[in-house]
Amino acid sequence: MTKRALISVYYKTGILEFSRELAKEGFEIVSTGGTYSYLKENGIEVKSVESVTGFPEILNGRVKTLHPGVLAGILADKRNEKHTEEMNNLALLHFDVVAVNLYPFTETISKADVKTEEAIEKIDIGGVTLIRAAAKNFKSVCVITEPSDYDEFIKHYRIYNGNIPYKYAVQLALRAFRHVAEYDRAIAEYFQKLNGVSSGIQSSGVHSSGVQSVCGQWSDVIRQASSVIGQELRYGENPHQKAVIYKHNFDELFSILHGKELSYNNILDINAAYYLISEFRDDNPACAIIKHGNPCGTATADDLTEAYRAAFSTDTISPFGGIIIFNKKLDIKTASEADKIFTEIILSPGYDDDALELLKKKKNRRLVSFVFSEPPKEFRSVAGGILEQEPDSLVLVREELRTVTIKQPDEKDLDDMIFAYKIVKHTKSNAVVFVKNHRTLGIGAGQPSRIDSTKLAAGKAKEFNISLKNSVVASDAFFPFPDGLIEIAKAGGVYIVQPGGSVRDEEVIRAADENGLCMVFTGYRHFRH
Repeated sequence: MTKRALISVYYKTGILEFSRELAKEGFEIVSTGGTYSYLKENGIEVKSVESVTGFPEILNGRVKTLHPGVLAGILADKRNEKHTEEMNNLALLHFDVVAVNLYPFTETISKADVKTEEAIEKIDIGGVTLIRAAAKNFKSVCVITEPSDYDEFIKHYRIYNGNIPYKYAVQLALRAFRHVAEYDRAIAEYFQKLNGVSSGIQSSGVHSSGVQSVCGQWSDVIRQASSVIGQELRYGENPHQKAVIYKHNFDELFSILHGKELSYNNILDINAAYYLISEFRDDNPACAIIKHGNPCGTATADDLTEAYRAAFSTDTISPFGGIIIFNKKLDIKTASEADKIFTEIILSPGYDDDALELLKKKKNRRLVSFVFSEPPKEFRSVAGGILEQEPDSLVLVREELRTVTIKQPDEKDLDDMIFAYKIVKHTKSNAVVFVKNHRTLGIGAGQPSRIDSTKLAAGKAKEFNISLKNSVVASDAFFPFPDGLIEIAKAGGVYIVQPGGSVRDEEVIRAADENGLCMVFTGYRHFRH
């Protein structure tokens, strides 16, 4: 019996390669409108749906595949003799693979000026029907909704000589039902807003034991084992990893104004950027630049443009492909500066119209607006369980600082210490940050030893010709030995803010005095693993 695949996709990524691999395995390919033309133009042998149904697309493409000639071929149970007999008597064709992805409803409604008519036309009907039908009949038909699954399916098909394992077929069906559920949830929320009701639909379905909060309170979900449908992402940290986001109030905090959907890594970086800039929620204009979860530049200034320039000057290489976040509405002057480099995402509480228009010209950049909120509890999945902790909400105030050296800080130094401690709090341990005049000068993050972080921060400053003379230095935890302080002194740092609490504190304080350093203890650390 001829193997047959129905392909109808809005997103064409990888579909040519997938179709070619199916053809190599002897599949006959049937396709709709735009997909049919695209495959045919690129040399793929393909039949039109019209040639199968004997009926043309109608109503401006609203009806293409809603026909017994298609749906019977997807829903027929190949193990059921009666189904087979009916299909043969009516000369209907069986389908073995259905590859479908849907109209971009979420992207469409994320546009600031979207009209209801435009949004409604992006509600997919035929595609959802095909997916649900194939997923229901998973024992006879394999359904694929994501381009990232194409290679995986071909591998399974070849490994098992075309006999797809039951477990894998169930996996594909699960992904398909999740895909449709998330799509329908977005439509329902949109109609809630049209009806003047705030969003907050409780999704239901399959719950994963690996839930990790991004920007929501999931303790009730975990403790009560509530069921939550996840939104599948293109992939996880790497393309070979599957990934899902389980949203609580994520869509209330973040609005995608431009660009493609957020990836797993994008969301992690947004999370890091969001909580760092939240430290400056009510402060002067501030900008932070994030790369791989760590700040590579942060500054505050009298205006947003100067804050951006100061943050960017900390490290003018790492921001490429990173994330820029602001604590104030983005104006055209600052947007013009940020537009000079390629960044994955720009985030701001709001955008002036001309700034938004300018930044939208780069199609590969995501633009996100956000609102500030209180930090939730944090969860992380580990082998055998889930960790839960309170957020690190401590804010350093002057009254808590205890100067332990002969040299004393002045008011300006204390201001910079508080600024520096906000940055080091959001930098991966071990973390050491040099600052001066409310801007970062050098950042050392994620090193096995504190002295390594110190050398890294000083080396970065040297790389970009930034002087560390008389700078303030923050450490996220105590210095276990004097060598870290000596390294700071060699680099030009003078004013050190650290938790204290080492068994060698006296030895470290003595080294600070011998090197003419000022050192202040906070009494608490800011590890970030």
